Amino acid sequence: MALQSKNPFLKDKSFQKVSRYDAEIIHNPAQLDGTMTLQGTINKSFILLGLLIATACVTWYMTITGLNAIIPMVGGAIVGLILVVVASFKPHLSGYLAPGYALFEGLFIGGISAFFELSYPGIVVQAVGATFITFIVCFALYKFRIVNVTERFKGIVIAATLAIATFYVVSWLLTMFTSFVPPHYGNSLLSIGISVFVIIVAALNLFLDFDQIEKGAQMEAPKYMEWYSSMGLMITLVWLYVEFLRLFSKISSRN
Repeated sequence: MALQSKNPFLKDKSFQKVSRYDAEIIHNPAQLDGTMTLQGTINKSFILLGLLIATACVTWYMTITGLNAIIPMVGGAIVGLILVVVASFKPHLSGYLAPGYALFEGLFIGGISAFFELSYPGIVVQAVGATFITFIVCFALYKFRIVNVTERFKGIVIAATLAIATFYVVSWLLTMFTSFVPPHYGNSLLSIGISVFVIIVAALNLFLDFDQIEKGAQMEAPKYMEWYSSMGLMITLVWLYVEFLRLFSKISSRN
């Protein structure tokens, strides 16, 4: 079964690798420590969330108290990205890489959250609440099949996600070498509109993640794919949270 997702982490190639691996060892229980389940993935997602919050408190405290948190923030973001890339090629190591990602990404999230909070008091609570509500709504829509993840749906989300990634990369490169100011900078109505669009696309990625996880459990992927899948879901939630921070900061700065 070929699975598809446009979470940059939960992608079809990784699950195709697992399918081939599964086919080789499924008849040898000694080599397979159980299979992927929905409950197992949910449990591991909560573990990753707990680890992320724990390290986020460190850089949050450093920033709020006036200590320099730039190094752990930047270092956490870089190491987190490296772990994601490694896990995408070596999903069987996800049991180690996923917790590591949560710990290092937490350093980045805690610091950036504190920076926004110092500038716009109350914004973190708003962003956390908006992310949580978005997750619950999307999960309910998927659970009760109000939204069906069809191939056309996947294609639209994939195209939109790729467009956003390309737009961000090109804009970043232009700002480095030219005086170009990207339209998503600042607090203009256009910038706010772009943020809203990005948040919608990030939320749509949740549906693809849910579908990916459900099908992974149905095909009885190896147990380590619970860590891999929960890591992918965490990536989407982090993206969604950061975009909410940016949106609310733009709105607050207009007041």
